[in-house]
Amino acid sequence: MNLDIAAILTVDGVAAGAIYVLVAIGLVLIFTVTRVIFVPFGDIAAFAALTLAALNDKRLPGTAGLVVSLAVVASLMEAYALYARGRVKTIPRALAWYLLAPLILVAVTGGLSRLDPPVFVRALMAIGLVLPVAPLLDRIVFRPIADATVLLLLIVAVALHFALVGLGLLFFGPEGVRTDPFVDASLTLGGVIISGQTMLIVGAAIVFSLALYAMFGFTLAGKALRATAMNRTGARLMGIRPARAGTLAYLAGSLMAAVSGILIAPVNTIFYDSGFLIGLKAFVGAIIGGLTSYPLTALGAVLVGMLESFAAFESSALKDVIVFSLLVPVLIWRSLLSDEAQEDVEE
Repeated sequence: MNLDIAAILTVDGVAAGAIYVLVAIGLVLIFTVTRVIFVPFGDIAAFAALTLAALNDKRLPGTAGLVVSLAVVASLMEAYALYARGRVKTIPRALAWYLLAPLILVAVTGGLSRLDPPVFVRALMAIGLVLPVAPLLDRIVFRPIADATVLLLLIVAVALHFALVGLGLLFFGPEGVRTDPFVDASLTLGGVIISGQTMLIVGAAIVFSLALYAMFGFTLAGKALRATAMNRTGARLMGIRPARAGTLAYLAGSLMAAVSGILIAPVNTIFYDSGFLIGLKAFVGAIIGGLTSYPLTALGAVLVGMLESFAAFESSALKDVIVFSLLVPVLIWRSLLSDEAQEDVEE
C-alpha cells in the first residue's frame, strides 16, 4: 500500500464514517431519552433509499402502504388508550397526529410522484414519507412497555427488526436499488479525487451534528430531551412528559435515518434487508461513545468507517469480521471503566 492508495481509502472511510455518524448519533439520541436500543434504525435508512428509488421511477413507494398500515394501528391503539383513561375529548387531536398527518404525507407524495419533480424535491419527498415511521413504531411497540427493563426493550427491538425485514420484502420486493448521485462535480485534493457525493455526505453529517448541538444547548425542546435523558422521574415532576419527549427523539432519529438512507443509496446497492449491517456498524461507533457521548460516538463512527475501508482493501471477505471484532476490546474497556466508577461510588 502506497500513500496514494492510503489517501483514497481514507476518503472512502470518512465518507462511510459520516453515514455511520448520522445513524450512531440517532441511536444514542433515542437510547438516552427512551432507553431503547433502536435496532431497526438501519432498516428505516434502507427504506428511505428504496423510497427514493421508487420515486425516481415515478412509482408510489411501498413506504406508502407501510405508513398507512402503521398509522391505522397506532391511531386505534391511541384512541383505545385515551378512551380507557376517560380522555375522550383528546381523541380527535390524537387521530390528527397519528392518522391524519401520515395520510396527508402519503397523499402529497402520491400526487407529486406523477409530476416528475427535480431530484432534490424527490429526496425531500422520500424523507417526508419515511419521517412518521419511527414515531409510529414507538407508539405501537415501545410505548406500551416504556417502563420495562433495558434488556426486554432490546429483545423487542430485535424482534421488531425481523418484522420490518419481512414487511420490507412485502412492500418493496427483493430487488436491490442504486440511485444516481445528487452532485456530479468532484474536487481534486492532493492528487485524490473527492466526489461531490462524498462531500455531500460529510457535509450532512457535520450539519446534523451542529444542529443537534444547537438544539440541545439553545432550544426548549432540546433541554426537555436532555432532562428526560438524565432523569425521567425528575423530568416528569418538572412537567415534562417522557412520552412526548420520546416521540420527539424518534422523530429526530427517523429524520437522520432517512437522510443517511438517501445519501448512501448512490454509493451502495440497497436491498430491503441492507439496513441491519448499516445499523450494526453504527452501533459499534455508539458503543465507543458509551451510548451517552455524542462527540465520542461521532469519532467512533468515523473510526469504524476508516477501519472498514482499510480492511476491505486487505480482505473484502473479512472486512465485516474485522469491524465487528472492534466490539471486543471496546466492551472490555467500557466494562473496566464501569467497575472503576462503581468502586468510586461505593467509597
